[in-house]
Amino acid sequence: MTPLSVYLPFNRDCLRGAFVPAKGGTRPAEPHGHWLIVQDQKLIVTAHGNEFRLPLGGPPAGLDGALEHPVWLGTLEGAPCWVAALPRGATLPAGFHAETLIPMQGTRLPDGLLSLGGMAMQALWWESTSGHCPRCGEPTARIEGEWGKRCPRCRYEHFPHLHPAVIVLVRDGDRCLLARKREWTPGRYALVAGFVDNGESLEGAVQREVKEEVGVDVKDVQYVGSQNWPFPSQLMVGFVATYAGGEITIDREELEDARWFACDRLPEGPSRHSIAGFILANYARR
Repeated sequence: MTPLSVYLPFNRDCLRGAFVPAKGGTRPAEPHGHWLIVQDQKLIVTAHGNEFRLPLGGPPAGLDGALEHPVWLGTLEGAPCWVAALPRGATLPAGFHAETLIPMQGTRLPDGLLSLGGMAMQALWWESTSGHCPRCGEPTARIEGEWGKRCPRCRYEHFPHLHPAVIVLVRDGDRCLLARKREWTPGRYALVAGFVDNGESLEGAVQREVKEEVGVDVKDVQYVGSQNWPFPSQLMVGFVATYAGGEITIDREELEDARWFACDRLPEGPSRHSIAGFILANYARR
């Protein structure tokens, strides 16, 4: 059975096959189709009533002179998708709107556009960080049919980087252990999370992160789902685990607070757009 988490926004699966990635395909000769234009983590769209749509056709009038070199992302419902960055200070022509892609900022975009916008942000991040060979510093060139880049001097090849991170709900009977960072809005709590270290299993990362950040031990670590998280390029791997002992001791460099909450009286938490929100909605009260 396919985990429901695969259909979370930012996972390509939520597009239900309507999108075909560019990898392995032939780049269209002309930049014409859907436009995924990103400006400061916002997606440029047009509004039709309560519905947001991507610009369609050639480079959008009034923006074409401000757009950097477009990147072919793939095909959406048979039409090419082009990604371009719009400088932060560029003014939008009439009819265009900048809608945030960030769930914590109250995004209004539907899940499909969030997923496309997330892929666009990751493509732009890769383009901005892969222009030179990490081994010798020579300018790189795209490997045909791939997202990877190749160095013409030393022939080193490198590919888009996804950084795995674990995120875990710790349960103890009818209570859950939640934590908050200082910069979050007052009253908001979420799950313990952290990046996977070199040589570490995902389950090992769960146990280490929980111990480091909140001081307790866990057991029965169970995988529940995953989510691509394009801020800028993470893969969030979700788990639930059972409390195995210890007293809460907070890593003050990482967290402001951590405490137990009754599973039926949880505080304000992450939105439904995130794997954290999915886990709390589906596993906190089991």
